[in-house]
Amino acid sequence: MRTDGCDPLAALVAQPASGSAESVRKEVDAVFTDRRDAGVRLAERLRGLLGTENVMVLGLPRGGVPVAFEVAAALGAPLDVIVVRKLGVPFQPEVGFGAIGEGGVRLVNREVVRLANLTEAEMTEVEERERAELLRRARRFRGDRPLADLTGRTVIVVDDGIATGGTARAACQIARARGASRVVLAVPVGAQETVASLRKVADEVVCLRTPEDFYAIGAWYADFAQTTDEEVVELLARVAPPATEYEEKMMGAAPPGFTGEVLVEAGEVRLPGRLVIPDEAGGVVVFVHGSGSGRNSPRNRYVAAMLNRAGLGTLLFDLLTAEEEADRRNVFDIGLLAERLVRVTGWLRDQPQAAGLPVGYFGASTGAAAALRAAAEPGNEIAAVVSRGGRPDLAGPRLDAVRAATLLIVGGDDEAVLDLNRAAQRRLCCENLLRVVPGATHLFEEGGTLETAAALARDWFTAHFGPPMS
Repeated sequence: MRTDGCDPLAALVAQPASGSAESVRKEVDAVFTDRRDAGVRLAERLRGLLGTENVMVLGLPRGGVPVAFEVAAALGAPLDVIVVRKLGVPFQPEVGFGAIGEGGVRLVNREVVRLANLTEAEMTEVEERERAELLRRARRFRGDRPLADLTGRTVIVVDDGIATGGTARAACQIARARGASRVVLAVPVGAQETVASLRKVADEVVCLRTPEDFYAIGAWYADFAQTTDEEVVELLARVAPPATEYEEKMMGAAPPGFTGEVLVEAGEVRLPGRLVIPDEAGGVVVFVHGSGSGRNSPRNRYVAAMLNRAGLGTLLFDLLTAEEEADRRNVFDIGLLAERLVRVTGWLRDQPQAAGLPVGYFGASTGAAAALRAAAEPGNEIAAVVSRGGRPDLAGPRLDAVRAATLLIVGGDDEAVLDLNRAAQRRLCCENLLRVVPGATHLFEEGGTLETAAALARDWFTAHFGPPMS
């Protein structure tokens, strides 16, 4: 640490516009009654976004959530928290060398790392401490609800005010890294210089008050009582979208064991995938999506998150390359998809973290047919197969060669597919079961139906994988 007064890190510390000493001492007339009042007024300024498709409001906990609640309610948009943690330089914590967010997002400012002469060990120690706190807060506020998918969305990041702007800056960067196509930062009050600097990380900054004599956020509120964890949880529950919309739009957060995005070797092609292997996993489930879907399917990500919480590994991958998907005949070529799946399974077995673990398939729609056909291939030892709203009939004459325990899950209101599953079940010679989810249609969009299907899949895999490895 430098002590000669010429520390190059000093210039990197964002300072609020504090005004003169006299202005700091004088009493400021409150502009907002409380955070609710601030949120109502902020929502008025954001009404231009009313009716915009794919809007998501993210509140910075804790104080930003009551403000964000009013914004989300006025715009009719879903609300969630955006939990971020600044990675501070050990000997000068107010200077951030990066930030972390949920979903495994990590941002590092290499220039700060160089100036601070940080070692990998120092950075790792800070990150491990902050990630533990991030996960604790996320679990406290969100519970078991999966992380929102921000891909292609207009994201409104809301806080109750901005002083130095470090947290707001990190939140905007994290939202962008998680796939947001447009980031709007919205606050009731903020320091002029800080607000101006944040226009570099947000597409738009909406701030109702930027006083020259800014010195403390709370000075601009008549009531600035601390927001509690309980209030945050209650507000999130009140504005949560219904289960059908929620299940469609939300994806699972990256759990422990998240290897990250991988490239899966499948013969002559390499396919993008998402691999999660928890410690002491009881097995690995390979997801086989249906036509028109991929590794980012919200429904499959939802199911995968439930399996991960049960201690099971998961691999979601794209069955076809972008060029192959352009030819719609490939999407329905069950033989091609099954062959591709067998190759991917071989690649998975070669991964050190998956070595020796039982493997299962979770197939949806036409993917279920590919899963069953691949499970019937000689030498491809598969412990269990689950089909959700699948078309097992498309596996053709290979159905009677399947040896893996097979669970067929069908919606009670998906009558045509239910009849096809009943016919296919009669051809299966392996252990099998057909479970009907009442009230569910083909996509399991109805409230609670996807959760029921995911629980059935979890129980089937855990029962047929056997006890976890010690």
